[in-house]
Amino acid sequence: MAETAAHLVDHVLPYKNIRQWVLTFPVPIRLCLAVRPKVMARALEISHLVTSQYYRKKAGLEAKNAKSGAVTLIQRFGGSLNLNIHFHQLFVDGCYELSNKNEPIDFWVASPPTVKEIEEVLTKIIQKITKYLERQKIIIKDDNDGGFQIPIPDEDTLSKLQATSVTYRFATGKSKGKKAIVLKSVTDNDHTVTKGLVAKNSGFSLHAGVATKAHERDRLEKICRYIARPAVSEERLSTDDYGNVIYRFKKPWDDGTTALKLTPMELMERLVALVPRPRVHLTRYHGVLGPHYKHRKQIVPKPPELKVVGQEQDIIDPKQLELKKKNIPWARLLARVFNIDVETCIKCGGNMKIIAAIEDPKVIRKILEHMGLATKPPPLHPARGPPKQQHHFEDDFAQQHFDMNFDNFNQSAD
Repeated sequence: MAETAAHLVDHVLPYKNIRQWVLTFPVPIRLCLAVRPKVMARALEISHLVTSQYYRKKAGLEAKNAKSGAVTLIQRFGGSLNLNIHFHQLFVDGCYELSNKNEPIDFWVASPPTVKEIEEVLTKIIQKITKYLERQKIIIKDDNDGGFQIPIPDEDTLSKLQATSVTYRFATGKSKGKKAIVLKSVTDNDHTVTKGLVAKNSGFSLHAGVATKAHERDRLEKICRYIARPAVSEERLSTDDYGNVIYRFKKPWDDGTTALKLTPMELMERLVALVPRPRVHLTRYHGVLGPHYKHRKQIVPKPPELKVVGQEQDIIDPKQLELKKKNIPWARLLARVFNIDVETCIKCGGNMKIIAAIEDPKVIRKILEHMGLATKPPPLHPARGPPKQQHHFEDDFAQQHFDMNFDNFNQSAD
């Protein structure tokens, strides 16, 4: 998560305003995207084309001499371990004007979208995706209830697990066809987003209320970390006295639900449904940020220049060499995310290096006791996101806003 965010900020996303567009789908479409990777790719292509057209229209440019740029991270999960495929698209908040040789010559900054503009973008996306699915005969329209039915072969076990996960149900065991047991408490507020830069239509939703300025690189990295996070939070996963698995939500649902109670096999079923199909990339690059755009180097941030240190001309700072590597060392990520520099001595300020890795608990306990330090680790506290005064991201369950403040949740859970 942290490494992906650092890569996007350092090597991909330009020093421009960045806006996040989050597209969610109704339940039948989610299942279709899960079992048909090519359909998911086409839906993402439609979403990008329509949003790019919106930016070109605001800049007053035509398709032949304009190009936008975006990075999409495809999330496959919801806040209750359910299968919920949706797109987080980080768009450069504007449009690049191109020369006759397809080279960027200018950048047109876009003004913030209005709710009406977002509704128009969502309507076009829905129309194009629906026409594509019906034209390809991938979904069968049900005339009785106006919904869709997706045929799944009996031998396709993974698709069956994904189908039940989308609808919060189970496909195997004693709970086959049933929903998971939920634990409820009194809720104090409604987390459904009804205001802001969000549009809803026919089970689809499009949210564009999160944006960063060109100089807000630290905040942009926090957004990237949020949308690149894993599906399961180990801090909210526990077991009860009967061996059941309790998964606490980040905050209560609108009806007061605070957690799920699953058997170990039910938990495994939920996790299996979240596994992507083979060779399906969950990070996609578009437009001027695409790998095949030959002028991409003019858009993305330039790598830092290596400076010579010391008297010898061939001595280069090793920390600068690591900035050019694809994989960031664990120690560098600690310093970047938590501001913890494990390679610098807190007493003398000199460089430290690993001399041994002690894993035996008895030896560790003796060393800590000899140094007068605690032998038991401190209790874990829930992870926290950006301060509350910053813009909210979309909620795991509603996929509309983001709020990492756990105070209300802890009170209701108690």
